[in-house]
Amino acid sequence: MHIAMVGAGYVGLVSGTCFSDFGHHVVCVDNDEDRIAALKRGEMPIHEPGLSELVAKNVGQGRLAFDGDLKSAISKADVIFIAVGTPSRRGDGHADLSYVYAAARQIAAALPPSAVVVTKSTVPVGTGDEVERIIREENPGAVFSVVSNPEFLREGAAIRDFKHPDRIVIGTEDARAKSVMTEVYRPLYLNAPPVLFTDRRTAELTKYAANSFLATKITFINEIADLAEKVGANVQEVARGIGLDNRIGPKFLHAGPGFGGSCFPKDAMALIKTGQDNESPLRIVETVVAVNDQRKRAMARKVANAFGGNLRGKSIAVLGVTFKPNTDDMRDAPSIPLITALQDMGADVRIYDPVGMEQARRVFENVAFCRDPYDCARGCHALVIVTEWEQFRALDLKEMASIMTTPVIVDLRNIYSPEEVMRSGFHYTGVGRPKALAY
Repeated sequence: MHIAMVGAGYVGLVSGTCFSDFGHHVVCVDNDEDRIAALKRGEMPIHEPGLSELVAKNVGQGRLAFDGDLKSAISKADVIFIAVGTPSRRGDGHADLSYVYAAARQIAAALPPSAVVVTKSTVPVGTGDEVERIIREENPGAVFSVVSNPEFLREGAAIRDFKHPDRIVIGTEDARAKSVMTEVYRPLYLNAPPVLFTDRRTAELTKYAANSFLATKITFINEIADLAEKVGANVQEVARGIGLDNRIGPKFLHAGPGFGGSCFPKDAMALIKTGQDNESPLRIVETVVAVNDQRKRAMARKVANAFGGNLRGKSIAVLGVTFKPNTDDMRDAPSIPLITALQDMGADVRIYDPVGMEQARRVFENVAFCRDPYDCARGCHALVIVTEWEQFRALDLKEMASIMTTPVIVDLRNIYSPEEVMRSGFHYTGVGRPKALAY
């Protein structure tokens, strides 16, 4: 099949590349001329493991191309995916749908006969209806269908998620569109992922409900971690104890500094606004967002507590600034409010991240950018682990202790055994662990 992917950002680029690897012919189109030029040179705009190699392979085999001209890109398309950004709108937290609607208008002007238009972007309930209205208004004689097909990709594992999905959700009640979408995903037949065909509005709500539920699990275990510290329990064992229950499951039960990234914060907020607009408030999700926002900055107090509450004049090494490992994405990363709070408390901050340094330079001011974990820790009073990169799991702790002014580790991801760290000469603070183990 011939597929046009409107938007060559994270979702569009990964989805388009994977579709081409299935054997479809894909053109990714974007109005960012620099991005398209870079992609044609083989330069990726995002860090995603395996993506560069997969792009090169499918470009070389003639199944994947990049174009800045939407009319040309969609001229032969059987299916046109809209995969543009839907960031939180400034001022009110609603999803900004201006890019989606602009894409719909551009598509309408050049729509090929009987095309299926698919919203891949994460959009609030009713967006597909508006996309259909826009296209009919702009091109009254067009024959087309509008489908919702939300993505469920995890940054850092997106290619695997696309090729081995837990489920595929397709929102349409049009028989022809169902047939076309079945053909689009036919290469996954041997993997036998569940395919849920439903109506368009249900598909749109499913995406927001999924992300908000996962955000709720993270926030729940973070609050249990706070209680565990007070009562002398170990949150990691609590998480294992409840995660072994099949009704709960073990995923997203890792206590830490709060969730961030391009999806959970904005999607939870957009769902809250949808509930408010429809007089059906989502109190649980509202609390999740509020607790998570407070938690990120509160982590700085955990660092300060290791010094009696006073960080003035202290040098703090921060390892990991991206919101999760295997990505350079810093959107709503916990490191941002944490570092800001540390600076507000009078600390000097040094940072290191395996792939996020370029993005970090655009975000942080008055911090020292370091070349490796040891350079970051040298002369510091505390080492704070914020992102659980694999490179941080096997540091030479004795060397770390020897080069620091005071050997203090604040492990916000619980990647180290307290006993191991303390044997290396450190004072240790974790998240949700008994104080007997922490100090």
